[in-house]
Amino acid sequence: MELCHKIAVLRAFPANCGDFGKSGRTKAGVMDQKPSHYAVHNNSGVSSVSRQTKRYLLIAGMLGVAVLGSAAMMMMKPEPQKKDIDTRDPLVDFMVLEPHSTTFQVRSQGTIRPRTETILSAEVSGTITSISPKFIAGGVFRTGEVLMRVDPTNYNVAVDKADALVKQRQIEFDGAQKLRKQGYRAESELASAAAALASAKAELVRANRDFERTYIRLPYEGIVRAKETDIGQFVSPGSRLGVVFATDYAEVRLPLTDLDLAFVDLPDAAEITSSGGGSGPMVTLTAVQQGVERQWRAQIVRGEGVVDEKSRVTYAVARIEDPYRLHAEGTPLPMGTFVAARIDGSEVLDVMRVPQSAVRGSNQLLFIDADNKLRIRHVDVIRSDAEFAYFRDGAVAGDRVVLTTLESPINGMAVRTEADTGSNQVASKNDGDDG
Repeated sequence: MELCHKIAVLRAFPANCGDFGKSGRTKAGVMDQKPSHYAVHNNSGVSSVSRQTKRYLLIAGMLGVAVLGSAAMMMMKPEPQKKDIDTRDPLVDFMVLEPHSTTFQVRSQGTIRPRTETILSAEVSGTITSISPKFIAGGVFRTGEVLMRVDPTNYNVAVDKADALVKQRQIEFDGAQKLRKQGYRAESELASAAAALASAKAELVRANRDFERTYIRLPYEGIVRAKETDIGQFVSPGSRLGVVFATDYAEVRLPLTDLDLAFVDLPDAAEITSSGGGSGPMVTLTAVQQGVERQWRAQIVRGEGVVDEKSRVTYAVARIEDPYRLHAEGTPLPMGTFVAARIDGSEVLDVMRVPQSAVRGSNQLLFIDADNKLRIRHVDVIRSDAEFAYFRDGAVAGDRVVLTTLESPINGMAVRTEADTGSNQVASKNDGDDG
């Protein structure tokens, strides 16, 4: 009855269930239209449901194929090879410590500087009238060689005048002395004549000295670093003429740390008081010239005696004789060359030495005790170089030091050595022979 009522409302017919019985046409019409309306609706719903079902089935099928493919690939993957785990103790190499006596080489570096360098200045005024062809940058001159000349005319005249004045004062003094002996002159007049003569002689000395100063020369053999004047230029006392340096010696300042000083015997202050230099350790200087490594020998002659406040190092001074090889054969060592230095240090007795590869960190070594167990110890490393580390405290002669690099050593870990392996093999062979 409810269904008939709902259909009647939708079709705008009387919503009376009894009408279906009274009017067969209406009932028939309603009944005839109902199958057609619901047929269209039901076909659309079935089509939508069918498409969604196909989509779900397709996705499910793809997932199923993927799962089956993955399972097949895992089944086809070969099994990894099984390796036997080596449970034996690690095999290590070792060395037996022995005391050594060694001479350390202390390394440093520095720049070659001249021992003597001079700024040439004019001592008299005048015009430069001549210049030596050697007075150029890089020119080599000998001791006392004239490098340039100031116009000497005025100074030559001054010498002649002073000489004439001396002769006049000498005549006056001789006359005063003769008259004094005859009693015609007082003692004061003789003294005045003597003073005038002495003044004239002093003036002659100064005139001769000024005349000599017109020659510009030096009391040493050297090289011109810079030329700062030329012919025809007027100069006055104090005018800069150039810069030169001596070639008899060159020096290099070598910075040394406090640890380095423990192995270098520098000349003390008392030793260098008289001559300005002592006999210190020998030094090998190395530099690259024209693509080739060259070497020179030098000697430390003094220390500067102070500690640099900024770098906290002490400078030792090494001297090189005849650096430009003007009087001997060899490779010249120009000023300004940067050199590496190896100083022959003092001899140190009873030290232990191990390869650098055996040192862990800065001062840790691995030792093997009598039971073939690792023992980690700290030693007092006093010096290291590219190959070895040297120490005194922390070990004794006869101790065994591990040379093999272990990833994670543990104190007390058992290890094997070649000697143990050989003994075991011999023992196993003997057991087999007995059987």
